[in-house]
Parts: sequence; C-alpha cells; structure tokens
Amino acid sequence: MWDSTMINMIWWGLLQTLYMTLASTLISYVLGIPMGVILVACDKDGVKPLPIVHKILDIIVNITRSIPFLILLIAVIPITRFITGTTIGSNATIVPLVMAAAPFIARMVESSLREVDKGLIEASLSMGASPFQVICKVLLPEAKPSLIVGAAISTTTILGYSAMAGIVGGGGLGDIAIRYGYYRYENGVMIVTVVLLVLVVQVFQEIGMKIAEKQDKRK
Repeated sequence: MWDSTMINMIWWGLLQTLYMTLASTLISYVLGIPMGVILVACDKDGVKPLPIVHKILDIIVNITRSIPFLILLIAVIPITRFITGTTIGSNATIVPLVMAAAPFIARMVESSLREVDKGLIEASLSMGASPFQVICKVLLPEAKPSLIVGAAISTTTILGYSAMAGIVGGGGLGDIAIRYGYYRYENGVMIVTVVLLVLVVQVFQEIGMKIAEKQDKRK
C-alpha cells in the first residue's frame, strides 16, 4: 500500500491542507478584522457609537456562527460554484471556509480589542485623537499579543474545518482520510493523516504563541 503513489498523495494532501488553511485564514482576517473593529468601535460605549450598525453586524455574526460548518458547507454550494466554477477541490473549499471563519475571527478580534485598557482610550480621546486614530494607534497595537494568539487559534480551527470538507471532496488530508481511511477501511492511511493534522496544529499553535510572547510588552 505504501508505494510512491500513496506517499505522493499524502504529501500532496498535506500541501493542499496548508494551502486551504493559510489562504482561508488570510482572507478571513481581511474580512474579520474590520468586522471586529466595527463591533467594538460602534458599540454604545465605543469610540464611534453607531448602535444600529453594531446591532445589524452583531446579528449577522451570531447567525453565521450558529450554523454548523458541515451544513454551511452544503448550503453554500451554489455560491461556491458561482465563485470558483466547481464544488470540489481546495479552491472550492476556501469559499465556505471563509464564510465560516470570518465571523469567528470577528468575535476573536472583538474579544482582543475589549481587553485594551479603557484608560488609554479615554486619554487618547481627551488629547484630541480621532476615532480612526484611536483604532489604529491605540486599540490594534495594544491588542497585538492577544490578536496573535487569536490568529493561532483561528488557524487551527480553520484547519479542522478544512479536514471536515473532505466529506464533499474538498481535497487535502481530510479528503484522503475519508476516501481511504473510512470508505476503504485502510487504517494506516487514517492514522497517518490524523498524525499529520495533529503535528500541523501543534506547529501553528507553537509559532503563534512564540510570536505573541515576543510582542507582549509586559514581558
């Protein structure tokens, strides 16, 4: 079973998993950071209170996060086909991954920003800083360590989502585990894919924690 073809397939599956995870994380953060900032800044106690905007975005994030990923994966198939032209493979999987991860990241960003000392925010406003300046020069820099830890958690979560996408032919290690480890009862393949996924999670987590530790000004 473990010939060059199988080894190449496992290696290619690992690369696909990394591609889906990193690409989805990047796109999700491009969407999730502004959403998280709006949730904090437009709150009633935020630097730019806009209760209606906050409420609408809060509802959208809550609804999207309430949908289990497997159900979302199937429900957005028409959108996936419209954007990528297909519903299988690593490129197609990125669409539901982003749709599931962006609201999650928005909450992670919101949680990190709310940890910033309100005294710093009030001091900045009292010195004439605009809401935009407070966000860019106070909130985001002060929350950087927490944001990095959140990024590590988000990346590993998206990695888990990408593995689940194997059920619908999403590619990567999850797809290999389903097709060979589950349907063909090849336990060796299942064990190898699980071990590789665990190792990738540990690497991402360790890198994120190390970077966050270096960015923490309290140490």
